[in-house]
Amino acid sequence: MKQLSVAQLSQWLADAGGVPPKLLDVREPWEFAICRIEGSQLVPLGTLAPQLEAIDCAGPVVCVCHHGTRSFHAALTLEQHGCGDVYNLTGGIDAWARQIDPAMPIY
Repeated sequence: MKQLSVAQLSQWLADAGGVPPKLLDVREPWEFAICRIEGSQLVPLGTLAPQLEAIDCAGPVVCVCHHGTRSFHAALTLEQHGCGDVYNLTGGIDAWARQIDPAMPIY
């Protein structure tokens, strides 16, 4: 699993010519309702294991949570399941709100 900063993810998402990553948000639904990165798919960490077969790992997957801990565990689970191109967003949605999107709510 690779670590990805919010600045790197922002550049990646802005690159129209590149392959966009799947954004897998592993926070709880109430957290996802407060704020999220556009295009994220919600799969709470507690429900990840039963949904592994349905997750498309054909391309890059970036796991997102509040600060980067749950997403780290999700990324490890995806790697153990055979996903090859997996990233953990260091600092999580909190870092995204503070460094990339200051209009995003912080909780």
